[in-house]
Amino acid sequence: MLAEGYEYGEAGVRAFSETYGVLEKVTTIEPADNACSDARVTKRVKRRPGASPLLFGKFLMDFAAFLSLEDITEALPSYREEVLAVEMDGPLRGAYEKLEDDIKEALKAYRGNQSVLSVSMNALLLYPDKPFGLGDLTAFGYNPETQERERILISSPPDLDAHIAYAKERRLVQEVKFELSQGRRCQIFAVFTLKHDVTHRLKAILAQEGIRVEVLTSDVPPERREAWYEQKLRGGMQACIAHPKLVMTGLDLLDTPSIFFYESGYSTHVLRQASRRSWRIGQKKPVRVAYMTYAGTAQERCLRLMGKKMLVSLALEGKFASHGLTSMDQDDDVLTSLARELVTEKGIGERAAAVWRSIQKEHQDPPADPTSELNSNVPPTESEAAVLPPSPSNLIELPLVATHLRRPGRRAAGDDQQMTFGF
Repeated sequence: MLAEGYEYGEAGVRAFSETYGVLEKVTTIEPADNACSDARVTKRVKRRPGASPLLFGKFLMDFAAFLSLEDITEALPSYREEVLAVEMDGPLRGAYEKLEDDIKEALKAYRGNQSVLSVSMNALLLYPDKPFGLGDLTAFGYNPETQERERILISSPPDLDAHIAYAKERRLVQEVKFELSQGRRCQIFAVFTLKHDVTHRLKAILAQEGIRVEVLTSDVPPERREAWYEQKLRGGMQACIAHPKLVMTGLDLLDTPSIFFYESGYSTHVLRQASRRSWRIGQKKPVRVAYMTYAGTAQERCLRLMGKKMLVSLALEGKFASHGLTSMDQDDDVLTSLARELVTEKGIGERAAAVWRSIQKEHQDPPADPTSELNSNVPPTESEAAVLPPSPSNLIELPLVATHLRRPGRRAAGDDQQMTFGF
């Protein structure tokens, strides 16, 4: 530091921070007492966390090594990601397609309206997982004639039966039961946890099947979450449900080597962080990460778009893939890209599983040991793009007793929806 001209003491620290750090300048102008007086101006400079890229080139590149988990894969168990695409039940498929048509019309009629886009895309991602209780989907737009902000009705999706378990819920039960039979606890991620919460519905469904499940919420402060996990594990917890943001950093979920993204959301950063919570130093069991979607819906298209952006991210880290490089000029957020695909019908028929296989290949994991625990015990219907059609043999009776979430609405008909429970 002395050779570079930075003296020991406050002056040297200040000079170094100005060159290589991040400084925040705050200017406060107090209102004048009258129009003739000068306002008093105060300025403060704060040091903020962060560093200039110049710092790495100047001081660190010759003396530092930057490692990722992929660099020490020989010391870690195998890691596998897959997409589980599930076919919708008949009544849900019909209601979803009607909602999708209404949203297409709204996006065309109110092109560029961010309120319409946000409400519509979130509804398409949520409705298959909770096809009741949404009410009227409304957004806001500016009317140039009245020069006022007006409410826009996008759609009025029907309330399907809240007392039966749908195809993806049944598949989750099947997968969790299988993992538990192999002595593997499960972590389940869902992103709709507030007004249209799905985590407690999943808890009720899994608990009715005899699975000891808990829900981690934001009520548990970050510094208490590791202790929360340890306490619940001592109490016999077999599966935990949480929003991925609650565990994406700072937690090592070594006790749950099987991770299911029941909902993935549309943040590639959150998804990438949360998906590696179990694949950490100290893990002894093979890690399996499964992304669950309804086939042919916005959920699958969203997951495919996120997979493409993940390929771009890998390219920026030096793991180049031609598929990823072709997407580098598409800097839209996932919701905007999803809306564009919905209106233009671009990408129809393209499966998310194919994109995530490319990601798996880019990680260049070593071939899995065919005698390993994970690969010698696979579910009978499992594949990288497993599609589970609804059938009576896949149905499970769930006679739950709580009734406080019952919503009025028509009951979905059909012989393939007999997995019932009461909310």
